[in-house]
Order: sequence, then structure tokens, then C-alpha cells
Amino acid sequence: MTKHCRTFIFGVSMKIWLLLFLCTLSAKVFAQQKTIDGIVFDKESKDRIAKVNVENTTTGKSVYNTFKGEFKIEAKPGDMLIFTKADHYADTLQVQNNASLAVYMKRTAIQLKEVIVRDTMLNPQKQLEATKNDYTKIYGSLNNHDLLSLAPGMGAGIGIDALYNAFSRSGRNAERLRQIIERDYKQNVIDYRFNRTYVSNITHLKDQQLTDFMQRYRPGYYMVTTASEYDFIVSIRANLRRYLRSPRAYTLAPLTAPKAGDLAN
Repeated sequence: MTKHCRTFIFGVSMKIWLLLFLCTLSAKVFAQQKTIDGIVFDKESKDRIAKVNVENTTTGKSVYNTFKGEFKIEAKPGDMLIFTKADHYADTLQVQNNASLAVYMKRTAIQLKEVIVRDTMLNPQKQLEATKNDYTKIYGSLNNHDLLSLAPGMGAGIGIDALYNAFSRSGRNAERLRQIIERDYKQNVIDYRFNRTYVSNITHLKDQQLTDFMQRYRPGYYMVTTASEYDFIVSIRANLRRYLRSPRAYTLAPLTAPKAGDLAN
């Protein structure tokens, strides 16, 4: 082989090796610059979750996903991605190809469904209004405590409804019923403020002790409707000190079932 041939072959070989080197280098650069994208979901609710840190442990780079749960990060097949969020368990994925990723992260605590609590218990005033609506007759035209009425062009006169209310049997019965309703209303006002949960939180009494205390030191309607929160609590605590000095003093005796002979008599 002549010297010219050897030089030609050597030159061709160098070009081939240089071309292969450039191709390999370009492939590595391309692989390093490839961007992987995806979305992070909550495993239970399947909702998208934001503020997730995505770290490529191979390159050391990390990003946070968007409020829509979407992320983009430079990675290539074989890289390890770690997903972390404060209220979720960390998740680790290995990039298999250039396809988009769907990541499902599990919560560290059980997520309860949203519950809307509404006050289904009527307060005493609403109960009274409901009762008045049920008894429209005794709280309607008959509910006239003023015997005098004004007639157009005739001055003051005697109200017929008021006279009926005052002297008829049904009128007297209606008055008694009103008194019972108003008495129950006042007791409901007391129960509404002086309730077991409220008193127990202040006194730390439970069960039968709490029942005994509330029966013995039940406040009046005036106290309940005029006392400030501070004064009401001070009163309960003062009564608690009296109660603790002699908790059995006024305990109600347990009820006993009547005997057959007693019922016969």
C-alpha cells in the first residue's frame, strides 16, 4: 500500500470517528435538555394539588408545580424524580420515556368531606313565634289587652274583642293558654343559656353530678336575660364552690317503681 493510500484511509477514518463523536455528543446534549411534563393529583380525591416540589435527583434541579398541578422539569429516561408536599407522603418515580407523567400522592391524614353544620334547634324566640303561628286565634285579634279601642269618628270605645277575651269562657281559656306558653318560653330561655354543655365546660361536672348541680342552682329568667357573660360565669362558679362543699345535700332520691298494690289503691 502506497503512502498516499494510507494517508487517504487515515483521513477517512478520522472523519468517521469525528462524526460519531459529534453524533454521540449531540445525543447526550439533547437527552440532557429534554423536558418532562406532568400533573400531580391527590390519590383519594383525584383533585389536582399545587405547591408540590419536584426534584430530579440525577441533576439536582428542582421546581414547584403550578396552581393547576402541572409541572415541567429537565429530565431524561433513567432519572429519578421525587415529589414532596407538606401534607402528603413523598413519591418517587423513575423516568421511563419522554411521555407526560400523572403522579398520584397520598395524604398523610384522612381527608374528611366538607360538612356544613346548621343550627336545627330553634332558639326560644323562634320557638315562641312558631307557637304563636300555631295558635293564631289567641295571638290574633283576641290578643288585645287594652279594653279601649278607637272607632273612626266615634272616639274611644270598648273593644269587642277585648271584652270577649276578658269575660267569655273561650277567652279565659285562651288567656290561660297564653300564660302557659309564655311561662314555657321563659323556661326555654333559661334552658337555652343554662344548658348542660355550657355548664359542664365551666364546672367540669359530669353525669349525675351535673344534673344535681343544674337542678339545685338553676337561675331565674331575670338573671339569664340581664347578666353579662362574665357575671353569669362568676355566678356559676360561686354556686359550684357551694355545691362542692356539700354535693349530696340536695341530691334527688332515685325513683322507685310503684308496687302492684299501690296501683290498685
